[in-house]
Amino acid sequence: MFQTLRDAFKIKDLRRRIGFTFIMLIVVRLGSLLPVPGINGSAFASLFENSDSALNFFDSITGGSFSAMSVFALNITPYITSSIIMQLLTIAFPKLEEMQRDGEQGRKKMTQITRYLTIALALGESIAMAIGFGRSGYLVSYSVPYINYVLVVASLTAGSAVLMWIGERITEKGIGNGISIVLTINIISRIPADLTKLYEQYMAGKTIPKATLAAIIIAAIIVALVVFVVILQSAERRIPVQYSNKIQGRRQVGGNSSVIPMKVNTAGVIPVIFAQSLLQTPIMLVQLFDKDGVQGFWGKILNGMNQSNWFTPSNWIYTIGALVYVLLIIGFAYFYTEITFNPLEIAENLKRSGGFIPGIRPGKPTSDYLTAILRHVIFIGAIGLSIVALLPIIFNGLLGASVSFGGTSIIIIVGVIVETLKQVESQMMVRNYKGFLND
Repeated sequence: MFQTLRDAFKIKDLRRRIGFTFIMLIVVRLGSLLPVPGINGSAFASLFENSDSALNFFDSITGGSFSAMSVFALNITPYITSSIIMQLLTIAFPKLEEMQRDGEQGRKKMTQITRYLTIALALGESIAMAIGFGRSGYLVSYSVPYINYVLVVASLTAGSAVLMWIGERITEKGIGNGISIVLTINIISRIPADLTKLYEQYMAGKTIPKATLAAIIIAAIIVALVVFVVILQSAERRIPVQYSNKIQGRRQVGGNSSVIPMKVNTAGVIPVIFAQSLLQTPIMLVQLFDKDGVQGFWGKILNGMNQSNWFTPSNWIYTIGALVYVLLIIGFAYFYTEITFNPLEIAENLKRSGGFIPGIRPGKPTSDYLTAILRHVIFIGAIGLSIVALLPIIFNGLLGASVSFGGTSIIIIVGVIVETLKQVESQMMVRNYKGFLND
């Protein structure tokens, strides 16, 4: 990684792109400190002092912007949600699928629709949050009626739009992968605070041997998770493909071999985010809209959905929620891969190009074979995701640790760093080829 960055800084264009990306990330972090006008900061801070994993999870992926209620409090979650919705709509509506395949012009139209949908989602979320804050007493009272609602809605919607613009500019003029980089830098910004909490809880005030042992154990757990995620992200099942010989004029072409790479973690971190959002959103809504909370049977259901109650020795019954969490991860992994990976299309492309999988007939048998392999690969990847997502929660429950830096954060950070380094290397390779041709 360091060798790649050192070589990248030797190239003027890449050095400019890295500098532009760095400046944009500074703007992101400065915007995360700019408070939304109309919010009662002290009242909102008390909400987080008494909150649990529901709000803390959302705060971790916004880099602390949500707890500070800054103009970037919504972060890029509306953009991510709109992108996923567009992927789903592409499967449902043939016109959108045709637009997506219509080269550069079609992709520009899809991007434009995604932007509009992002603004609509941000506006809807801002209105809902403003109403919830107003009912809970988190808004400042002004002499002009409802001006506090207008300020909150306008600030949050504009902040989400600005972050979307920054992410696209990083993709276009920076090192690429802009939206993911913005999300990653926000998560990384929370790591020092989490490490400080671990230090205060397990090392501060302890004897040197005990503090050293605690530091070694914490470091070993983090390193093991990172290594496991790297292996999970890079692991793939390679299916051999053979191309038949063809005679073109006086030449014989084809006859070469290739592979179809199937990533073990095909869906990336999407299943974990979907599962966490589905479980934590009801809890977050209750905390924002109802100060007294929900009691009785539904209160117990919400406690079971709350990650902070899982694996706690005093309430083992709530750990059933962890089982539901794993089932949701597996289900979303299958669902997301089904809509993004089309074995039938791959089989048809192979057939048209004269390729075939050894021992498998072209056409539908190839599609069925790829589907069977894909289902096994998805299950392995989903189990790996579940392990990474659950391990920090297990330690939090058994040992009483209280950190927002968990398995989801590690998956996002490692995945984005690996992907960004690959993009930098590809850009370096393109420039080397250009230099060779110019010579």
